[in-house]
Amino acid sequence: MFSPDLSESLSRSALRTNSKILLLETEELFRDMLALALEEQGCEVVIAQDGRSVIPTLENSLSVKSEQSFHLLILDSVNGLDLCRILRHQGNLIPIMILGARGSANNCAFYLEAGADDYVTKPFGMREFMARCQAMMRRQRNSQLSQALMLQYQDIIVYPEECRVMVRGQEVKLSPKQFRLLELFMSYPRRVWSREQLLEQVWGPDFIGDSKTVDVHIRWLREKLELNPSKPEYVITVRGFGYRFG
Repeated sequence: MFSPDLSESLSRSALRTNSKILLLETEELFRDMLALALEEQGCEVVIAQDGRSVIPTLENSLSVKSEQSFHLLILDSVNGLDLCRILRHQGNLIPIMILGARGSANNCAFYLEAGADDYVTKPFGMREFMARCQAMMRRQRNSQLSQALMLQYQDIIVYPEECRVMVRGQEVKLSPKQFRLLELFMSYPRRVWSREQLLEQVWGPDFIGDSKTVDVHIRWLREKLELNPSKPEYVITVRGFGYRFG
């Protein structure tokens, strides 16, 4: 599936050392050749056995130290479309490259619209492939540098240093307590917070008042964020425990 330039020197397109890549390719020989080429460039390659294993593997990588996270996801076109949609719907911004089957170039738009960052059709040259990988991860690093000053989950963006919030492309005005709640939630997505923990984090340990204060501010926050506050998609009630985000 590689074009004749496989034997060309790849030194000028070497990837960043210690890059971690998740590879899903159903053609065993092609997958092994690709993994070997990436490893020779200093990458750590994790093989996904099938499409169902990709999301749990990604979630496990995020549950440990941050340096264990993947820098790039390479998917064959058999699994790529649905996985792109699922990951982007979850707010996962990992760079995704699709390996299209021979003669499938016309399908490229479907994958890009689903959230893929790049699409390369077999057969392809190894130098071009490595250069594409390098470019994608470079863009991701640059994006992470700029995103260090913001928090984003799906269509909500918080700029902590500017105390500014964008929801579905529109700026939304929040009170200081609402803003602090949202910033805390988005800093720890899916973590469950009790009312007492939220009071301590947002109102401070010296706050004297009713824990129902939290419920009131949550309701106001939902009115600013949710399309349907009575059926929230972002700030979720975990009965018997408290609240979580996402």
